[in-house]
Amino acid sequence: MQRIREWRHWRLIRDIGIALLIVVGIRAYQHRDMPSGAAPPLAGTDLDGQAVSLDDYKGKPLLLHFWATWCGVCKVEQHNIDALARDLPVLSVASQSGNADEIATFVREHGIAPRVVVDAESALAHRFGVHAFPATFVIDATGEIRHVEVGYTTELGLRTRMWLAGL
Repeated sequence: MQRIREWRHWRLIRDIGIALLIVVGIRAYQHRDMPSGAAPPLAGTDLDGQAVSLDDYKGKPLLLHFWATWCGVCKVEQHNIDALARDLPVLSVASQSGNADEIATFVREHGIAPRVVVDAESALAHRFGVHAFPATFVIDATGEIRHVEVGYTTELGLRTRMWLAGL
């Protein structure tokens, strides 16, 4: 009887280890081309036709959020991004989502709060190594990428990363 319990114990440890390796592997694959260190240059136009650059945000942490109108996870996560945008600098980039008019309609219909940059050809997403949406970068006051997340992230997780970037 004792051997059976020990066997089950080791089997559980093995299964947890395998699951952990799979999660770590998927995360490494998702982050494979994403930059670290200094953020690549980002220049574009927002939905109001105003020029946007990462230099506009120097001196304070910034949440840079890449999303797409067709992305289901992006829609579920959007309330977290909107909550942050009410009191923290957030710049969102709509990629692979059509032209400015189509994105503006989507933003109005869904009440999206942060400033939105149009990335119709995904040039900005490619520059940041984004292969999956949503992808979120926390950039500190000096322009260094401090955190990168792919997929759903909670509001608390995003706020914590922004706080850490401000230290």
